[in-house]
Amino acid sequence: MRPICLAVLAGLLATPTLPTAHALAAGDDPTRIGDVSTTFRVIGRNDRIVVDRYDDPKVDGISCYVSRAETGGIKGTVGLATDPSRFSIACRATGVIAVPDRLPANEVVFGASANWLFKEIRVSRMWDPQKRVVVYLVWSTQALSPGGSPYNSVSVVPVGTPAP
Repeated sequence: MRPICLAVLAGLLATPTLPTAHALAAGDDPTRIGDVSTTFRVIGRNDRIVVDRYDDPKVDGISCYVSRAETGGIKGTVGLATDPSRFSIACRATGVIAVPDRLPANEVVFGASANWLFKEIRVSRMWDPQKRVVVYLVWSTQALSPGGSPYNSVSVVPVGTPAP
């Protein structure tokens, strides 16, 4: 029995890492900017913090950078681990900002899977026409708990000059 367990374990370690961040919403796939190893794991990849860039699909000239934790170990390596619901977002003007005339007041614009089955990290865009700013909110959903995670982060990008 022991040789079979070792063979299965060797097969798991030889399996390429499954992507844990894939686009769920209208936005394009994220661009991985980098990662930092945080916890050493003897078997499987280490726990890490990743930074991904998402370019807003409807508002030209705005990019959002989301940092989040990814769980390592065997479960993380094969894509079965649940990543923690802690993250940060920073959105910036990376070009000339062009806000469409009919921008929804609140819309989910990007997302990433934090669990192979139940949990997603989402970024919602909100438009504040009075202050002429685009607000981005990162938050998570969980199918098995009401209301999702209380952890969230917000970033604001000004557009031109404020209205009088």
